[in-house]
Amino acid sequence: MRRAGIVSRALAKASADAGTGAAEPSWVDGHDRLGARDFQRLAAFIHDYSGIKVPPSKSTMIEGRLRKRVRALGMRSLDEYCKYLFNDQGLAAEEVHLIDVVTTNKTEFFREPEHFRILTDSVLPQIAAERRISVRSPVKVWSAAASTGAEAYTIAMVLAEQQRRTPELSGVVYATDICTEVLGTAQGGIFPVEMVTPVPPEMRTRYVMRAKDRSSRLVRMVPELRAMVQFGRLNLMDASYAMERDLDIVFCRNVLIYFDKPTQLAVLRRLCDHLRPGGWLFLGHSETLSGFDLPVRPAGTAVYRRS
Repeated sequence: MRRAGIVSRALAKASADAGTGAAEPSWVDGHDRLGARDFQRLAAFIHDYSGIKVPPSKSTMIEGRLRKRVRALGMRSLDEYCKYLFNDQGLAAEEVHLIDVVTTNKTEFFREPEHFRILTDSVLPQIAAERRISVRSPVKVWSAAASTGAEAYTIAMVLAEQQRRTPELSGVVYATDICTEVLGTAQGGIFPVEMVTPVPPEMRTRYVMRAKDRSSRLVRMVPELRAMVQFGRLNLMDASYAMERDLDIVFCRNVLIYFDKPTQLAVLRRLCDHLRPGGWLFLGHSETLSGFDLPVRPAGTAVYRRS
C-alpha cells in the first residue's frame, strides 16, 4: 500500500506541474541533460521510494545512469523519459527499473574483515553453545543489502566453517536487496576471479569453483554454499518486512549512510524488531547508533546486541 501511495503522490505532483509547460531539453557535448524541475521530481521520488538522498551534485551521475533506460525504451532523450514518467503515468510501470539503475552496488568478499573475525571467534561459538543445550534450529542470518551477493556468500562460508567444527549446527542466509538486477547476478553465484582474492586460500579451495576452461576469468560458488543462501527483493523503506522475527544475526552495512537521520532511525527500529533477544546487529564501520533510542547495546566495532 505504501508503494501505491508514493506513486500516487508523484503522479499527482506531475499532473499539477504539467500545466506549467515543459522546458526544452538542454544539450551539452551531444548529451541531453535533466532540467532542474525533472531532477527535483526524480530526486523526490527516489528518496520517497528508497530512502536514498540524491543531492544536485549527483545530477551528472543520475543522467548517465538514466540514459540506459532511455536507450532500453527506445526513447530519444531524458526529457522524453521524464514526460513518460510524470506526465504519461509511466512511473508505476517503471519504478523498479528506475531504482535499479540509480542505486549504487559496491560489494566485496570479506569486506570489513574484523566483522567476520568477530563472527568466527565470538558470535557463532556462542550460538553453537546455546544450540547444544536448547532446541536445535538453524542459525538465521539476514544480509539486508546483499547487492551481488559477496557479503551473503562470505557469511555462508563462515557458517560452513563453523559447521565443520560443530556438525550439528546448520545455518541459512537470507539475502535481500532493492535492486533486481544485482539479485539476478547474486543468485548465479558467478564472480570475476579477481573478486575472490580476499577469500582465505583454504576457503577458496572448499567453496569456490574454477571453470574447466582455465582461460576463463570467472569462478562460481559451490552448490552447497549456494543452497545456504536465499535471495529475494526487499525495500528497507517498506513499513514492514516479510522476514522472520527471530533472526540471530542481521548485517546491514554501509547502507544507512545514504539515508537521512529520520529514515535511519525508522529502518533500524524495523531491523531490531526482527532480531531475537540476544541477537547481533552488524553495521558499517562508518555508521553509528549515537543519538538513537534502540533496544541494543555495543558488542564490538559497529556491532550491537539486542537487549
